[in-house]
Amino acid sequence: MLRNAGISSRKAPQQARSNELVAAVLDAAVQVLETEGAQRFTTARVAERAGVSVGSLYQYFPNKAAILFRLQSDEWRRTAALLHAILEDRTTPPGARVRALVHAFLLSECEEATIRIALNDAAPFYRDAPEAADAHAESAQVVRAFLQESAPRATGAQLTLAGDLIKTTLSSVGSSFSATPRTPDEIHAYADALADMLCAYLDRLAAA
Repeated sequence: MLRNAGISSRKAPQQARSNELVAAVLDAAVQVLETEGAQRFTTARVAERAGVSVGSLYQYFPNKAAILFRLQSDEWRRTAALLHAILEDRTTPPGARVRALVHAFLLSECEEATIRIALNDAAPFYRDAPEAADAHAESAQVVRAFLQESAPRATGAQLTLAGDLIKTTLSSVGSSFSATPRTPDEIHAYADALADMLCAYLDRLAAA
């Protein structure tokens, strides 16, 4: 028991240091992507920006693809959490949830435009990973459950079409709109207009 306790007490600080190093590497990776772009993104530049040796970095990330994949995985998790938090809140009317989602999504796209563009450029490193398919499937499931709740009489084909339309619209509009720096007022006005369109579409779907 005493030996076990001693091991645990030594592991805790070591785990904390590991978490700090990983966090420093990921933060540095974002900075390198923002300043250098995906084409000039290297482990050496990340290690230098993080203030750690390349050897220390390799303990957690064997290559630059692993760093990029971790950044993208974190982004997928944030998107999934956003969808869950907004669309699964049944205390809020469906239309209000759509509006909240559009506003949150566009704001996020604009705030993280530089890193998102860089990750899109690096997509070949992780596009075919199983985790990518899992993330997309989870998001699609959340959206479909919301649509089934909002339009219970819609057919399966209609729900599939609606889910694809919402996903494609948010992704395409968010990418295009955030390519140019935007003011808070511009983001709000654009999000309101886009939400009006999607809400009108969902109202028609629910009434069909």
